[in-house]
This record gives sequence, C-alpha cells and structure tokens, in this order.
Amino acid sequence: MSESADYVPPKVWTWDKASGGRFASINRPVAGATHEKPLPVGRHPLQLYSLGTPNGQKVTILLEELLALGHAGADYDAWLIRIGDGDQFGSGFVAANPNSKIPALVDRSGATPVRVFESGAILTYLAEKFGAFLPTEPAARAETLSWLFWQMGSAPFLGGGFGHFYAYAPVKLEYPINRYAMEAKRQLDVLDRRLAETEFVAGDAYTIADMAIWPWYGGVVKGWLYEAAEFLAVEEYRNVRRWADQILARPAVQRGRKVNRLTGDPADQLHERHEASDFDTKTQDKLAGTAG
Repeated sequence: MSESADYVPPKVWTWDKASGGRFASINRPVAGATHEKPLPVGRHPLQLYSLGTPNGQKVTILLEELLALGHAGADYDAWLIRIGDGDQFGSGFVAANPNSKIPALVDRSGATPVRVFESGAILTYLAEKFGAFLPTEPAARAETLSWLFWQMGSAPFLGGGFGHFYAYAPVKLEYPINRYAMEAKRQLDVLDRRLAETEFVAGDAYTIADMAIWPWYGGVVKGWLYEAAEFLAVEEYRNVRRWADQILARPAVQRGRKVNRLTGDPADQLHERHEASDFDTKTQDKLAGTAG
C-alpha cells in the first residue's frame, strides 16, 4: 500500500492483502462462502444472526420494542456472528445474506422460512409483519420511510468514511478525515434541524426511523463511536442530544443495545439472547460471577 501523496493509481487495481487497517483481515474483493458452517436454529419464530454494532442494534431494539408491546410472535433467538473471525463468510450465513454483512434474519414462523437481509429491510419487514412503528397513513408512512432511507444512505459516510479514516485506518490522513468530518457534521446538522421541529425523527410518533438512526447518530453524540465526540463538537447539536437521551431512556432500547454486544461494560454485554430472562442471568458480568 502506498501512503505517498504522489500515489498514482494503476490502470488495473489488484488486491493488496497488506493494505492494513483494523478490518484488513476480513476485507476482500470477492463474495461467497469461504468455509462450510451451518447456522444454528433456536426454538423461537425469528432467528437473528448479528453482532451488537449500530447496524445490529437497530434490529434488536425493534424486536425488544415489539415484545414490550405484547407481540409474542416477535420472540427471537439472537446468535452471535463474530465478524472478526469471519463467521459472516460461513456457508449458512451466506445463504441467509449473500452480501455477508450483519444483521441477517430468518423468519421461521410460516411453512417456508423467509430470509431478510440489510437492516432497513429487516426493520420494514418486522414493522409490517406486526403492524407497529411504521404508520399506515400515506404521508406519515412516506416521512418515516424517507428518514429510514436517509439513514441507509448517510451512515456509510459516517462509519465507512469518517469512522474508518479517523479511528481505524493504519495512518492518519488529513484530506479524508477533513472530507468525512465535514459530511458527518453536515448530517448531524440535518438531524438537529429536523429535531428542532419534531419530537421524533419522522414526526410526533416513535418509529423505525428513530430505531435506525439512533444507534449511529445517537451513538456519536453520546460519545460511544470512534472517540470522536470532542473532535466533532457534538455539544453543538442540542436537539440531537435531547432526542438521543429520550430514546436511551426506553427500557426496550436499553435491552436491545446489549444483545450480541462484545465491547463495553460487561453488564451491557449479552452475547446471545434466547429468552427474555437472559438479560437478568446471562450478561457477561453475571457469567463472570458464576464462573468465579
């Protein structure tokens, strides 16, 4: 990999396995399975294969919100996919999501299993399946879906752009950090201006748009992502911070962000979720106490 300002791209790019960076060991320019590994299947109707990243949290937050509303059919098994170990390239996971990205959902409630991949698709599928958190009135539905897809289009600039070059790249480079910091702050300003007008992102109601946006942009203003809160001056975004705290106060959100999580306070890490009681008995602090 060249780090020179004089770098000239070749006529044909070739894969440089020594490109470096935190995720260099799992990044590759081809798709498909690298090994045979079937996915486990639990007893609940919904089988989730994920990791507690912002994209993974979107789905577990929605599932916990659905269960809090009394939708028993939303009970789920959440299986841990360790992307650092390449679990997403196992044959079973690739069958569930040919894009090899978490999260992936398999709905086994009917005669034929239904796979759903991409977090926005999963949120929409579940909201429609249970008739919750996605308005049916046309204007409200359009507003919700517009903000949902705003997140899908915007977050790669925040994560793959800013987060990568600021926190994960093997060298700190001024141009990409400045480029993506500017875009991250523009997005935060978009959200801040919207939340000056409405309680929630899509309006007066809490929806899947909030669940999609909060793990990313709420995470940034709470200081959970990339250790970049000071750098991005997140205190400027008062409306986003108000909204982030309001969402975090929801018990279902607190549960959802623990599922499949491998970092942070052991009390906030529930590596796999198979029963509601797991939150009380199987977080890492509880398991460490049992082992001791």
